Amino acid sequence: MATRFRSTLSGSQFFNDVFQRALSHWNRERLAPEFPGAEVASRIDRDARMMRLELGFLEDLRAEVADEAAAAPTDADGFIAWFEALEENGPGQHDRLFDWLENEASLDDLKIFLRQEAAGEAGFDDLVAMTQVRLPDQPKMEMARNYWDEMGRGNPKGMHGPMLHFVVDELELEPSIDTTCWESLALANAMTAMATNRSYAWHSVGALGAIELTAPARSAAVSRTMRRLGFDARMRRYFDLHAVLDIKHSEEWNKEAIRPAVEDPVEGPARARAMAEGALMRLKCGERCFDRYREMFEIA
Repeated sequence: MATRFRSTLSGSQFFNDVFQRALSHWNRERLAPEFPGAEVASRIDRDARMMRLELGFLEDLRAEVADEAAAAPTDADGFIAWFEALEENGPGQHDRLFDWLENEASLDDLKIFLRQEAAGEAGFDDLVAMTQVRLPDQPKMEMARNYWDEMGRGNPKGMHGPMLHFVVDELELEPSIDTTCWESLALANAMTAMATNRSYAWHSVGALGAIELTAPARSAAVSRTMRRLGFDARMRRYFDLHAVLDIKHSEEWNKEAIRPAVEDPVEGPARARAMAEGALMRLKCGERCFDRYREMFEIA
């Protein structure tokens, strides 16, 4: 099936191919390990311009969810209940795209879907590592435990990132920024922006928590799609793992990272509002992806 990469939203200078690809290329370059040299100073003006644009992008996303986030409770019990309910009623949840994948998608369709998803993958382990900088001790400890799981608890064969890379390599997907729809790039760019900008650290905690909360159902659906199409357990491993492990991760994240943050007597309400916004921003970005994929596959 042919893919069509064109902008489908209007109203913001940030929701389009050109901007999101530029932001993706900038993120890839600025986060890559390098060495000191004269070119470092020469990039300062460009980086400052991109950071201002990145901020505008985040603020557009915030504005989109502000009213809904403002309605979230700010007491710990109420907020946790509101947050956990996002798995059922949050933006993009249980999209019919996944029923279609399970029951109708061809191998080529699955490859198109996985290529888009892989290109929009920001790296959960890196996002957690960047977010936890100077957070309070209890959330930091939970994020350390989560990171250790992402890293295979010290066993390279158990690292989550390479499991996905294995699928990408075996299927010869060759994901690329320049052939990926902007909606998928925007999701990765939003996650990266929240994790790297300390003004959005609590937004990132909420967004990462939303991933842990909502990933199991989607991962299970992709695994069932792969099983139907004849993939063996090794190819399905990444999705099988996240269909199960992220349920426990979500429970612990909510208990050990989100709850104590909201319980803080001084910053608790502000943190709750930021985490609500971050979670909704992440889910809105995911919803845009699913809408776009359904358009690509001509799903009614």
